[in-house]
Amino acid sequence: MDPVNVRYLLGVIKRQWWVMLQAMLIVANNERAYLISGTGDLIQPDDGILAIGSGGSFALAAARALMKHTSMNAAQIAEESLRIAAEICIYTNDRITVETL
Repeated sequence: MDPVNVRYLLGVIKRQWWVMLQAMLIVANNERAYLISGTGDLIQPDDGILAIGSGGSFALAAARALMKHTSMNAAQIAEESLRIAAEICIYTNDRITVETL
């Protein structure tokens, strides 16, 4: 998907998401990742790694460590980070499905 189209789509999603639900949403393609906050702010991380939810901070820390110290691909990092978060946070589900487009 063209980065220009992604930014346009994010603008549309941001307006609709904020009106309908005041919740967080991660939108990404193979080049960029964005977080639409519960207040409608559009956030792009410096390192390309995002996490949300009750175990999000645990998963984010694990993903950053795995990214820096392993040769895992993005799907493997996402899955292992969620497993680590589930071991720490009682509200994080340990039944993980990773789908890659």
